[in-house]
Amino acid sequence: MTEAFSDRHGYRGTDAEITVREDAPEGLRYAIPLIAHGIGMSPTAMRRVICQVLLVPPDPSNWSNYPNIWGEVNELIEDCPWYKVYDVAEALHDAFERTDPDCARQFTDRLNQYFRENGIGWDMRKGRFVFRGSEVFQEATTEAASVLMDAGRERAASEIHEALRDISRRPDPDITGAMQHAIAALEATARDVAGEPNRTLGQLVRNLSLPAPLDAAVVKLWGYASDRARHVREGQEIDTAEAELLVSVACAVCTFLSRRNSP
Repeated sequence: MTEAFSDRHGYRGTDAEITVREDAPEGLRYAIPLIAHGIGMSPTAMRRVICQVLLVPPDPSNWSNYPNIWGEVNELIEDCPWYKVYDVAEALHDAFERTDPDCARQFTDRLNQYFRENGIGWDMRKGRFVFRGSEVFQEATTEAASVLMDAGRERAASEIHEALRDISRRPDPDITGAMQHAIAALEATARDVAGEPNRTLGQLVRNLSLPAPLDAAVVKLWGYASDRARHVREGQEIDTAEAELLVSVACAVCTFLSRRNSP
């Protein structure tokens, strides 16, 4: 496929407001096979993957790629439950990965671009879909995981990944789990920076040389997470936006501490 004008010259529109999470709109169902086809996957190969995901047999009367099998591919995706559409996309990525990792990367990039342009709240990372929040959330989680890994703080980076995994769970995201893992990442970072592996985040703040009032803000963040996520009261509800905010702030502080205290 020839590189598009917008790709050659780096033009990108602003991300659309996220309006879709637990759904696979008609446009997405049509886009997925188009993207795979544009990268080089044949309708026959796509049908094989889709039938494996949906556990249905291929139509034996369809033997030509166009228009028969191509039409069958689109019908299969059009008629399946919304969550199976995302299963299909992951399986198509895996099929590309087995034969040509560069094609898998292109598939990921084009699919994520479609999500951003059409307000779909998912993001493909390493072939698997994870929660896509605001631009701030995306940048904070991605940068924190990268900076922590580069600094050798694998435990903290792992907690960031677990937070993202929890908030991505469907049909019911683990909101409190995401918040707990985000604070655990911040606590692990603080312990490493302060060289005190047995203290809690609340005890460590005074030893992190944080400028005021950031030091007090981190203490309040820790207390807030403890109250809202660790000691959940009956009838207390925490929405995804609240968790997204806490995870973003915790990631930003992790990044700051790790960069300032890296060799």
